[in-house]
Amino acid sequence: MPRRPRLHLPSLPQHVVQRGNNRLPCFFAETDRDEYLRCLGDGARRLGCQIHAYVLMTNHVHLLVTGSEEGAIPAMMQSLGVRYVRHVNRHQGRTGTLWEGRYHASLVDSDSYLLRCMQYIETNPVRAAMVDSPAHWRWSSFHCNALGKPDECVVPHAVYQGLGSDAKGRRSAYRDLFAGTLSTEELDTIRESTRGGRPIGGDTFRRQVASRLGPAAIVGIPGRPTSGSASGKPVSDPGCSGPGPGPGPGPGSGPRPKTRV
Repeated sequence: MPRRPRLHLPSLPQHVVQRGNNRLPCFFAETDRDEYLRCLGDGARRLGCQIHAYVLMTNHVHLLVTGSEEGAIPAMMQSLGVRYVRHVNRHQGRTGTLWEGRYHASLVDSDSYLLRCMQYIETNPVRAAMVDSPAHWRWSSFHCNALGKPDECVVPHAVYQGLGSDAKGRRSAYRDLFAGTLSTEELDTIRESTRGGRPIGGDTFRRQVASRLGPAAIVGIPGRPTSGSASGKPVSDPGCSGPGPGPGPGPGSGPRPKTRV
């Protein structure tokens, strides 16, 4: 079965999902999550990426990230993988791979889906029945975006900045989004698009992506790509302008949750 290429358009955010190999745990202690966030923040700053939202589950990770140039996100994910796997192997006395062979990534329409994608990411522990509120899961950007706790990994996107005229107003408006839940249609759109590597957004956004990357970007590909990626000129986008999420109940190192992308 041919693999879809990963789509890259500078300045457009991507929803990235990386899973543990065979869906086994990729975090074994709180210090592992600390190290992952250190590697994530360092790699993002060094390689020209901005992290807008994240959640560290037990056996997978969700990120919402914008790359400043073509290849920035793959470079960040490669650096993150090498550094973090080295840490885990050293401290767990193990060898070999930790992650699935390929991470999933999908371009996100900032106008219609960016905030919903952030909500999707930060409520993942709630849907997995691990906590009853995103505020009770320590390892996510919710503590920064909704509660104002400093987080060296997080850089607000312009859409988030537009929620209010000051930080307090933005956080309040952002928390209001969580008063409701994402619809089944929204959940399925984000899951299926990310799993299939297709753009997350409306018809106009998908046509814009297809006009720059070709029809295969939204409907499939006839054969395996030679480089594993597709790139093109940027689609118009409003743009984008550590560890240390706040304390909460445990890091979720209990039984492996049955979660979906």
